[in-house]
Amino acid sequence: MEAALRTLYAALMVLSASAAVCGNLFILTVLLLNKELQSDTLCLTLSFSLSDLATGLSVIPFGAYNSLSWPAVYPSQGVFCQGSGFILLLLQASSLQSLTWATVDRFSALCFALSYRSMWTSRRSWVLLVLVWFFCLLNATLPLLGFGSYAYSKSRFLCCVEFTPENRSFVVLWVVVSVAGPVLTICSLYAYMVHIARKQARKGTFVCNELHCFHVPANTYLRSSAVMAATSACLLVCWLPFISVCLYETFSGQQSPEAAAALSTWLALTSAAINPWIICMTQSRYRSAVHQRLSRFYQSCSGMVPRLHRSAPTSATETAPSPTPGPQ
Repeated sequence: MEAALRTLYAALMVLSASAAVCGNLFILTVLLLNKELQSDTLCLTLSFSLSDLATGLSVIPFGAYNSLSWPAVYPSQGVFCQGSGFILLLLQASSLQSLTWATVDRFSALCFALSYRSMWTSRRSWVLLVLVWFFCLLNATLPLLGFGSYAYSKSRFLCCVEFTPENRSFVVLWVVVSVAGPVLTICSLYAYMVHIARKQARKGTFVCNELHCFHVPANTYLRSSAVMAATSACLLVCWLPFISVCLYETFSGQQSPEAAAALSTWLALTSAAINPWIICMTQSRYRSAVHQRLSRFYQSCSGMVPRLHRSAPTSATETAPSPTPGPQ
């Protein structure tokens, strides 16, 4: 039975890794090929997309391999285990922090539309990104300096933070600042944007351009509010079990059930595969760019089929060489 559960865990990790790699590569391709999406805050989106891509390429496959190679255990004090724990903490923190500030950017564009251009400039975005990565590097380095520790977890099949009473101070600081804080901030901003969308749906809105004005239907606001609510629910489902298990092990001094630890870890790592869908679903300009790219790809594929049919011979008369006229 344990072997079956480990195989299931490995299969789920491989599925999450594939979805994270494909989804983030697709988003990065769309961003680089569409100049209308390249705003002053593009670096924030690139930051958490690259972090999630690196998670799908390194951390998640490592967990899948360890679950299948059980009972092999890496020495917790080895360089390999300490380095993989550092990378895991760094990528998780950078992904959540960058996603948080990207959500703050969208919230500012919605609620402070008149002063948005002066608030978010390219220079300020890059300075903010440097500060975010400096904070994430500092956060991931602290266990290597003695404040907290990394160890191999048999139930998670990963080298990660050691959730023990001795590391209580670091675990609480890490959970509050790097995990729970960003997740709750994102959900709170989405909740306020949902409130604004529902208010606009009741009031009705007219949007004008150079030619004419047209009414924005209430379904548009209601649809966007439903998408943001679903996105918040996905974030909470991915991270709340992980936070709960980590705090339980830290304050009780007891190991949680192996199935609970493995499931919560898989859900937390799966957020790297969900983040690209958060971009596409919550922002209409990304959805429009993705739709255009998919339409062009479909048209190019459908246009290749008739050309292949026309170039292929359809009868024996076409394949036979034309007779050459003999001497008269």
